[in-house]
Amino acid sequence: MPELPEVEALRAFLDAHLVGKEIARVLPVAISVLKTYDPPLGTVEGAEVTAVGRHGKYLDLTTTGTAGELHLLIHLARTGWLRWQDPLPSGPPKPGRGPLALRTALTGGDGFDLTEFGTTKRLSVHLVHDPREVPGVARLGPDPLAEDFGPEEFAALLAGERRQIKGALRDQRLIAGIGNAYSDEILHAARMSPFKPTGNLTPEETASLYAAMRATLREAVERSRGLAAGKLKSEKKSGLRVHGRTGAPCPVCGDTVREVSFSDSSLQYCPTCQTGGRTLADRRLSRLLK
Repeated sequence: MPELPEVEALRAFLDAHLVGKEIARVLPVAISVLKTYDPPLGTVEGAEVTAVGRHGKYLDLTTTGTAGELHLLIHLARTGWLRWQDPLPSGPPKPGRGPLALRTALTGGDGFDLTEFGTTKRLSVHLVHDPREVPGVARLGPDPLAEDFGPEEFAALLAGERRQIKGALRDQRLIAGIGNAYSDEILHAARMSPFKPTGNLTPEETASLYAAMRATLREAVERSRGLAAGKLKSEKKSGLRVHGRTGAPCPVCGDTVREVSFSDSSLQYCPTCQTGGRTLADRRLSRLLK
């Protein structure tokens, strides 16, 4: 799933390629992709893209046209992606079983496709007057890289939590933009077990976790800066230290990276760096083996 660093890189890429250009058509191909009907999607035809923003994992394309200011909100979900094309293929896209979900064509002949692989279709597009009309945006917690989100604000958020730290970091209502991959990376950098209860964190551990979160995300954003949209996936994978690296040596200590599997996801961690050398039981609601 694209997370904050990749979505921020896509935002910067689209800011350089879209702002100031005019939308010719927005063509939904998959019936499931469009989540709003008022205003109609055709309202943005002829509108100019005036800004590209980000809310957590949502991209926000601001357009200005005859209907005033509108926002095209895009959430790529788990298997969605954005593919820039210059020029776009001639002729309208054909609905079918392929990954193409939506095409946005510009009057200059270029544009982008939204694609989604797999059978579970969660990629979403909303056209709204205000981003807060989208429930997922309205519920978002603070952005972890925001200038006004300091260690005190982070500690205050965690103070009322009574759950495992891995789940807290992934909760978009608590902190926006962090998913499965970067929560693993942050916890590895903080040398902290993914199952440590938030209520057990000392002030020193909370400060360390905040520093690890900011550093991990900033480093990932910097690695992605300036890359074309098509290269972001491979860059993300190459920069991960533990996530998706089950069985590989930890780049910090050399211990073997381990995995805990769940019904629809998995996490990776280093026993030496994070759990005092102990192995986590590979089952839901895992506890440290004794």
